[in-house]
Parts: sequence; structure tokens; C-alpha cells
Amino acid sequence: MSSVRGLHTDILVIGGGAAGMAAAAGAAAAGASVLLADERPVLGGVLPQCIHQGFGLGYYNQDLTGPEYCAREEARFLASGASYLPSARVTELRPDRTALLSSPEGLCECSFDQCVLATGCRERPLSSLGVAGTRPSGIYTAGEAQELLNLGHYDIGSRVVILGSGDIGQIMARRLVLTGRTVVAMAEIKGSLGGMKRNHEECIRAYHIPVIFHATVTAVHGYPALTAVTLHHLDTGADETVPCDTLITALGLIPETSLAEPLRSGDGYPAWLHLCGNADHIHEIVDSVTTEALRLGRSLVKSH
Repeated sequence: MSSVRGLHTDILVIGGGAAGMAAAAGAAAAGASVLLADERPVLGGVLPQCIHQGFGLGYYNQDLTGPEYCAREEARFLASGASYLPSARVTELRPDRTALLSSPEGLCECSFDQCVLATGCRERPLSSLGVAGTRPSGIYTAGEAQELLNLGHYDIGSRVVILGSGDIGQIMARRLVLTGRTVVAMAEIKGSLGGMKRNHEECIRAYHIPVIFHATVTAVHGYPALTAVTLHHLDTGADETVPCDTLITALGLIPETSLAEPLRSGDGYPAWLHLCGNADHIHEIVDSVTTEALRLGRSLVKSH
């Protein structure tokens, strides 16, 4: 693997989802040289796996699917003149404004004036709850299940318990029913559903998803495959064994900022490093991600 040195760009954008594409397009259209590096082979982040509608109402005034929204954002990015490096993982961000990238073409050291971190967020895993039992197959985060089902068309089981009632959990509940699976229960530790009211109506109530409030999963059973979970009812203190072959967790999202953490000091991050999209804070809708990222990209050129 060869090492390529001397590459420079005005603005390095890390991440090719909605935030990265919009920030890169905004900066490039304003006259900056921009390089977008994304570890995936295609642009869009999670948008291609979100085949449901609900995207674009705030920005395009149209009810689009994730792939449709992605296509519009990708077209704007490609027309902006920004450079794109797919399948490229940024392994290190350095205080001297350089980044080390690893791609199929080899290692590349890139220097830059400004950097936009648009790495999105990660899902909180089941292990964060300290659930007892073995670790059988059949346990997925909601995003993993969505990708496996919608893009890979894999069989992820037929009788499903969903832990957590955030938007992606509700959307996956509907998708599971539409693909012929049974949602045995959605367990929510609070006394009300999370997420947007639209999903309450269009996913939970429209598809008669059984929701158990004040409940959580405290143990999983079966090996090598999941056979049941223990559902603990916080209001009564009772434990219930619920047979299932799939457990999907929708426990919340955490901004993915691991690349930036070594650069943090008492005053925060360096002035040249800008968090964008869900890497900055979790957004309810992608439309606000696009709006904020475009504004950021343009502002970096004006301040340059």
C-alpha cells in the first residue's frame, strides 16, 4: 500500500450522509476547494435504507422516501464541483490540520484549512443496559435491522420484540408487519411513546402495534438463537417471559465524534473543526440537517 502525501484542500468534509453532502455542496458552490471522504462506497449514509416516506416535507415541500431525498442531495453535491473519495476511512485527525485517510487506493495524507465532521450518530446497544443472559443470534439495533431487511433482504426472524419507542423503532414496527412478521410487543420504559406524533398515528396505531409501557427487557434466553426475553414491568415489579426469535433495540442515538475527541481541550474543539448534522446534535428530521449543513458550508467560505 503506497503513501500519497501533499494533497491539500480548503475544506475537508468527513462523512457522506445528508449533512456531509450539503456542507460540501454549500462550500464548493461558494468557491472553496472541497474534498468529501466517506467510508461507504456510495453517498447517502443511512438514507438509502430508509425506504419509507417522511423526508423532504420541510425542505422540498414533498413527501419523499429516503432514496428519493438522497438522489436530490447527491445531484446537488455532484454538481457543486466538490471532490469525492468513496470507501475512504479517516483514521486520524491531527492538530496541525492534517488527516490520514485509508482507501482502496492506499494511504493518503490530506492537509486542509477547515474540517467538517459529518459522521452522523451511532445507536445505543443492548449491552448499555446490562441485560443478563447469553448473546444469541437474533438481536439487532433498529438501524441494523433496517439495513438487513431493506437493502440486504435478509430473513431477520418472524416474531419480534422491539425495545424502545423512538422514531426508528416505530418505523421498523410498521415495516416488519408489512413484510409479514409479527411484532409481539414494543416495550417502552416511559409512560408514553417517543418520537414524532406522525409515527404514532401512521406506524403504531395504524398497524395495531401492541405497546407495553413502563417495561424493559432484563434478560435474553436461548443459544445459539434467541428464543425469548424477560420483560420486567416497572409499575408492578412482575417479570414476564415473552417468546420471540428477534429482539430489536431502539434505545436512542449518540453523536459520533470519536475522531474529534483527541483534539478536545478545555475550550472545546479547535476553531477549524466544525461538527455538523447528527454529529453535532440529534435532529428529528433530515430537512433541518440539510438546512444547517448548507448554511455551515457557505459560512466557512465567507470566513475563510
